[in-house]
Parts: sequence; structure tokens; C-alpha cells
Amino acid sequence: MVQSSILGFPRIGGQRELKKVTESYWQGKVTVDELLATGKQLRAHNWKLQKDAGVEIIPSNDFSYYDQVLDLSLLFNAIPERYTKFDLAPIDVLFAMGRGLQRKATESTAAVDVTALEMVKWFDSNYHYVRPTFSHSTEFKLNTAAGIKPVDEFNEAKALGVHTRPVILGPVSYLYLGKADKDSLDLEPISLLEKVLPVYKELLAKLKEAGAEQVQIDEPILVLDLPEAVQAKYQAAYDALVGADLPELVLTTYFGDVRPNLSAISKLPVAGFHFDFVRVPEQLDEVASILTDKQTLSVGIVDGRNIWKTNLTKASEFVQKAIEKVGADRVIVATSSSLLHTPVDLENETKLDPVIKDWFSFATQKLGEIVTIAKNVSGEDVSEALAANAASIKSRTESSITTNPKVQERLATINESLSTRKVPFPERLAVQKAKYNLPLFPTTTIGSFPQTKDIRVNRNKFAKGTITAEEYETFINKEIETVIRFQEEVGLDVLVHGEPERNDMVQYFGEQLEGFAFTTNGWVQSYGSRYVRPPIIVGDVSRPKAMTVKESVYAQSITKAPVKGMLSGPITCLRWSFPRDDVSGKVQALQLGLALRDEVQDLEAAGITVIQVDEPAIREGLPLRAGKERSDYLNWAAQSFRVATSGVANDTQIHSHFCYSDLDPNHIKALDADVVSIEFSKKDDPNYIQEFSDYPNHIGLGLFDIHSPRIPSKEEFVTRIEEILKVYPAANFWVNPDCGLKTRGWPEVRESLTNMVEAAKFFRAKYEN
Repeated sequence: MVQSSILGFPRIGGQRELKKVTESYWQGKVTVDELLATGKQLRAHNWKLQKDAGVEIIPSNDFSYYDQVLDLSLLFNAIPERYTKFDLAPIDVLFAMGRGLQRKATESTAAVDVTALEMVKWFDSNYHYVRPTFSHSTEFKLNTAAGIKPVDEFNEAKALGVHTRPVILGPVSYLYLGKADKDSLDLEPISLLEKVLPVYKELLAKLKEAGAEQVQIDEPILVLDLPEAVQAKYQAAYDALVGADLPELVLTTYFGDVRPNLSAISKLPVAGFHFDFVRVPEQLDEVASILTDKQTLSVGIVDGRNIWKTNLTKASEFVQKAIEKVGADRVIVATSSSLLHTPVDLENETKLDPVIKDWFSFATQKLGEIVTIAKNVSGEDVSEALAANAASIKSRTESSITTNPKVQERLATINESLSTRKVPFPERLAVQKAKYNLPLFPTTTIGSFPQTKDIRVNRNKFAKGTITAEEYETFINKEIETVIRFQEEVGLDVLVHGEPERNDMVQYFGEQLEGFAFTTNGWVQSYGSRYVRPPIIVGDVSRPKAMTVKESVYAQSITKAPVKGMLSGPITCLRWSFPRDDVSGKVQALQLGLALRDEVQDLEAAGITVIQVDEPAIREGLPLRAGKERSDYLNWAAQSFRVATSGVANDTQIHSHFCYSDLDPNHIKALDADVVSIEFSKKDDPNYIQEFSDYPNHIGLGLFDIHSPRIPSKEEFVTRIEEILKVYPAANFWVNPDCGLKTRGWPEVRESLTNMVEAAKFFRAKYEN
């Protein structure tokens, strides 16, 4: 009998219950007990949902109040010293590490001012993890101040009658995904393996004692290009995690091809392996060949990263091939990865076109897909479910919604001249300097300003039709004027309109483009309490009318300072949507590039000649392994950006923005933007600045973390800029935050930007004298 398995389930709740209670806790509106109670309710709901669906192997410890990697750092005492000085409760240490903490002293508590740890993309997904940070003084041990989370949650499920398989990030991946603290830059994190293994062993022993028979141990770095020295760590690491007092381990990989690293795991003493066959079905033969006659093969065949219905017949045929290789009693049908990356439940969507809705499968529906495939290959009669699924697949394949001949005709016209600026950057720079006459160290922001409750309420009223379009436009214009006057008052040089009309930097555009569908509750966690509702690309993409011109023109009409037109780039619109799986990413990106080209040209024609086209997702889309696929991606990703931005005059200044990724300057050079801004505030490796020392165009390295509520002082900004100017030429440097200010409150925005501008003035005086 083939079993069914889920690698992880969304933790956020169908109505974003986790976000609401977490942010209420940060604001002091609920107690820690109320926060923890909500988490317990969500876990119980998720376990029951999976059990009722018939899933046989159900995960625990896939829940987190912020990030699962950060949870492990807290549990293993990998806590940098700066967080240990304030006698914070464990949950507050977790949040301080994730988002920073700044608070004034009271009669009963000391003042706290700590920055957050670095946050980066989780492989090629839009989820962000908090990077473990190690030093020579890191002392790994089980930090039991708040219990032992994996054990506690296993026991919690057991008390509800659900026997789970705990999930833990494996030791090699945990260390490899971390970094050395700024005071220990000579430290190779992987060298700490012998120190951390005893703590893993202790944790596993406690899970075994609690009754856990197996543990899912994730080693996702196996799909990366690993140095031989790292590959060599696997055998000794897993030899150390075997024993009669320890549970069996199922080693899990996802998001890519494990074959280049297969020799590193081919002799591991584990009970089984999981591989992602949605991404790389062709690896079946080779990965099956390393299994002993007792090891299980978990077949990741239902997509944990996208929302399209699984073709159950084809998936069953693939699983049958696996059965032929290793036997039915050793095959498990599973999701390709955790379902963390998909919305919770399609049944929450009441406004979707029924035809399109029938093509989708969210996390809850994927439970049924997994169970149906397992039953089908086990010989049970699921003909009714297969027939319904086949009808859905056929409906999408034959639908006219997916195809627009005019878009395809235009796509065929793209050539090199369409994606190349008229002259090189040095010639553009000369005319742009003359036109804008900006000071040394020009200041700007990345785009959005605080999305206040008043903004959200009025947007909701407009969506529901309780205020007219004219009333809503009046309200938006008032908000834009507030943002413009504030920027003038603070002394910023290049302004933005603040984006009060936008719900999300991709959803807003998708709602105005042909070829997209939208959800009302299709939330997915991006990081911490930041959730997004990715649009869904269902067909060929085009722009029927201008999307941003009205607001940008109004903002420019009320100030003499230049105001940036703000757009999200083609790769970001692609990567932060659920993309089609029936055409290539290149085709979708170039279609988006053409749609945005029309918008860029309309902005320019309307007098908006500083235009920012953000591409924070360009690194995220990079294939995980070097090779032709990666070089091809870089070529078409850069081409799609240039298609969008190259149809403008030489004195129109094109900006772009990148955040929360390890960027290669060569990726950015290929875009040929005049000015780029890059998230930088949590980078503490001086070598990172050095990588951009010969970047030829202008650059702004972000100076404060907009995801943290703490406010940097002028002196902190000055220190940061001084470090940058040791490497990067002052004449080319812009002063800006890490990212948009949407999630921050007005008081902290006012003080932070004031301090930032004062720091820029300090350096102007220094360099001009």
C-alpha cells in the first residue's frame, strides 16, 4: 500500500489569523499567552485537516511565529551576543532577531536597541528566511527556556490523536545557509559541524523518547552547486545521527536536481529519501539507484510551489514508474516541497470566474490530490476523481482565455534594437546631469510610504462601491500631496508619490493587465508577518490602458522637484505571481516587458522623466545551478527589463531596485539602468561593498532596514556611508533606504528619513569643501 505525505502546511491560517495576532502582540494589544494560544489553535486545525483528508504522514514543527530557520537558531542557542543583554522572553528574542527591537527604558524594563539579522530569499522562492549568524564564540546547546519546540509540538499533536513526523532543517544545510558574524569573518560556518551535531543528536533522542518514529530532515542545499568539501561532510554527519535511541531519518530535498551531489548521500544510513520530481522528473532513475532494499522513496509529484491542478493521471503514471523500480511498499506519494508557498484553501475564493477557478488547487486541495494519487496507484477505485480532474485539465488546455494572437504577434517583433538604449550610459549621464542638476549624494526613497489604516479603509470602501470613483480619487490625491509635502519638508531630492492607491507592488499591476486572475484570500507568507496575494497568470499578457500615469502626473504637478514614476519590472511581476506552467518563463517575461514598455513611454510622454522599474525578484529567479539554464535566464531576464525601459530619450533617467538577495554586479550591469538601489543595511561583510566597486552606473546601497521599527541616528547613517565611500566613488553614490516604507509608521519614517538626509548633507559639506 502506497502512503501519502505532506512536507509542510501553510502556517498563516485561512483568514491570516497568525498575522493579526502577531502584529497585535508587537503593538501590545494582546498578551504572549493570547499569541501562543492562537498558534496552538492553528496547529490543531492544520493537523486535523490533514488527518481528515486521509494523509498518512503528517508533519509537525512546520509551524513558526516568524521563520522556521530562525526557530532553529533560537533552539540551538545560535543567538548573537547583542540579543542576550536585555533579559528578553524567548519569543521576544525570536522577534528581535527577526525584525530588530528598539524601545525606551521604563521603570521596569531597560532600553533596547538591536538591529535584525540578515534576511534573504529561501532558494528561488519568494519566502525569506533569517540567516543564521555564527561566531567563534557560538556555543550550541538546546535552549530550553521556552521548551523544546519540535518535541512540544509533536506531543501537542499526539494529545489530539495525530501521530506526526517532525520536520527539522538538517545540520549541513543549516550551517551552509548561515554566515559568519562581522567579528568572525574568518570563520567558515560548515567548520562548526562537529559542534552542532551533538545538539542535533540530543534533540533527536528527545523526539524518540516522546514517541517519534521518523523525522523528516531537510537538506535543501543538495540542489545547489556544492563544494566538494561540503559534500564530504554528509557521510560523517549522518553516521553520527544513527542509534537505537534515535528516530529514523528521511532525508528530504526539493526545488531542484540532486544528481550532481548524489554521491554525497548515496551511502547515508537513513530510512529513506525525498526528491522533487515536479522540478526534475528525469532524475528518477539515478536517485532510485542509490536506495538500499530497505530505504523508502518519497516521490514529490504534487507541486508545492504553484496553484495549478495536478494532472492526476500523469502523476499516477510517474509514481507507477517509481513503484516498478523499488516496489509499492517502499514508495510514498508526496508534495514536491512544503505547501508553505501556496494559499491555504481555494474554497475561500467566492469571486473567481468558475471556469478559471476549476483550474486551481491550493494547499487544502493538494491534500486530496496526494491522497487520490496514492489510492490510485494502490489499486483503489478513484475513477470519479480522475474523470473530474481530466475534465479540468482539458478545460484549461482548450480555453481561449489562455491565448491572445495579437500579443504573440507582437512578441515576434522583439529584436536587439528594441531592447537597447540609444546611447551608452556615460553619454546619458551627461545630459541627465544637465537636466536634473542634482546635488552630490542625491537622496530619494524606494517608492511606497506608510499604508495607514485610513488608506486601507478607503481602498476597501471603493472596492465595495460605498464611495464613488471621484471621492476615492480626491482621497488619493490628498494622500499624495501629504507625501510630497513631507518629502519637500525633509529635504529629499528625487521624490515619489507614495503609492497610496496600490495594494501590492505586483497585484496592483496585475489587476490592470490582461491575462491575470486574482484571489481575495490567496495569501502566502513572504516573511514574518508580511503576506502577499500573488496574482495568477492565466493567459497571454497585455496592457489595455495606462496604469500609473494619472497619479504620477498629479504628484509632479504639485512640486518642482522630480517625481519618479514607479513600476514593478517584468521579472518581479512574473516571479511574484503564480506563473503559467504551459508556456516558458521567457515568453511570459517578454510579454510583461512589452506591456511595461507601453507604460514607460506613456509616463515619459506625460512629463515623468525619472522612472523606476523595480526588479527585486531578478536574483530569486536565477536557476539554482550554474550552466546553460542559468546563463539563458540571465539573458532573457535582462532583455525583458531592457524591452520595458529602452524606448525612452537619453535624458530620461531609468532607476531600478533590488532587495534581499545575494546579487552579482554582472546581473545588474546587464539591465543598463542609470541608477540602481540595493538592499544593504544588514550586510556586514565588507567584501560585499567591494563587489560593486567598479559598477559603472550610479548606485544607492540601502542605509536602513525598513522591515524593522528601529530608527537609525544621523551618526549611524554617517558611519555606514563612510564605510561605503572607502570603496565606492562619492560622485556615483545615492542615499536611500533599503526598500519601500509601506510597512512602517509615520513617526519612525519621519525621524529615519530626517536623519538620513542630514547625513547626506554632512557628506556634501565634507566633499564640496
